[in-house]
Amino acid sequence: MSPAAKITLLFVVFVDLIGQGLVFPIINTLIMEPAAGFLPEQASTARRHFDYGLVIGSFFLAWFFGVVYVARLSDSIGRRNAMLICLAGALAGYVITILALHAGSLWLLILGRAVTGFTAGNQPIAQAAMIDGSTDDADRDRNMGYIVTGVSFGLVGGPIIGGILSDRSLIGTAASLALPFYAALGLVLVAILLVLVFFKDIRQDREPFAFRPGDVFASLWKVTGFPLVMRIMPVYSLFMIANVTFYVFIDNYLTSAYGYGVIGSSAIMLVIGVALATSSTFLVKPAQQRFDKSRIVQASLLAMAVCAVTVVLAPTALSCFVAAFFFYFLFGVSYPTILGLFSGSVGDREQGWIMGVATAVFCLAGGIMSLIGGELMRIDIRLPFFIVIAAAVLGLAALRLTWNRDDVRRLIGGPTAGASTPGTEQPSVKT
Repeated sequence: MSPAAKITLLFVVFVDLIGQGLVFPIINTLIMEPAAGFLPEQASTARRHFDYGLVIGSFFLAWFFGVVYVARLSDSIGRRNAMLICLAGALAGYVITILALHAGSLWLLILGRAVTGFTAGNQPIAQAAMIDGSTDDADRDRNMGYIVTGVSFGLVGGPIIGGILSDRSLIGTAASLALPFYAALGLVLVAILLVLVFFKDIRQDREPFAFRPGDVFASLWKVTGFPLVMRIMPVYSLFMIANVTFYVFIDNYLTSAYGYGVIGSSAIMLVIGVALATSSTFLVKPAQQRFDKSRIVQASLLAMAVCAVTVVLAPTALSCFVAAFFFYFLFGVSYPTILGLFSGSVGDREQGWIMGVATAVFCLAGGIMSLIGGELMRIDIRLPFFIVIAAAVLGLAALRLTWNRDDVRRLIGGPTAGASTPGTEQPSVKT
């Protein structure tokens, strides 16, 4: 794969993730601050927490239903065409969101987030495209790190764009809560141009595609035919519940506990992005060379629990920023590690599917936890972080129970009991 093609994939993922780093702080301000004027001024704090969870949850649930179809579609019509469809959907979603901001319509905002979410499948497509162009397992894991780097820069770029373009003290009267979305529209157009010019499909064989409403659940059920995937999945699911719950509610928590606005909410997203970008860019390969992959995931789960405890007990907002940094510094190494395990547990013909499933689990966790967390914050703003703690601890327990089998140990690359040479036997693949 050419350097220009890799840069194109990273930019596509960057644009895909801008929508989170940019949107979350702005939506948090729109919903939670009465002065924003988006909700009726007399709306209670409890209703604002519920509406915040509803808007964020609509994005993740729509993403869940769309990602499996888009990932499978990429196996049928090619990565390039599938990415272009996703980018077109992003354009439409941003347009609807801009209209919602000008009209002051909560339901139009939900629709805009749902449209954007349904076509937010570029990350698993880019992951599958990187795998298509990988030469060996080490190259694959390194390319997965590059994808997380694109994610990280999206999380960094989003808060910067959102914070600057919405702050009148920085750019004057041109600033507004809608202006960052216009900027995002422009970046999507650039991404479309880059894909058209620089990216060509490496994988030429195609899978037949038929749209069936039940496919989203059938695709998830398909994992039961892959023993290795089944052993990785419980740990990954709990890992993602902890991750997405922390991510969705940390800026909302800072607003509720410390009165943060767009700039403050953008700052926490910036810290998260910097932590991710640093570790995923520079530490994935060294960490995997030095440590057992299961230990990398264990360390991340332990850090998640400790950081969530820190937020719950934090005496100052600064403690929350420190906790967020270390949470995602370790996540930036462990996430591509788990993606590499998923990739190694299936054959070449299933790469688009397994990346879609991995993202679908993330989206389903995000949708459910956004709705549940919004309700919990009506009771106590710290409750979502107790979920993070519980999920991380359960993830550690699941890892000890399910990753000690010889086939998983061979996939991980660690010592196996009763095996001749680690890595000499191929993982079970069902096609």
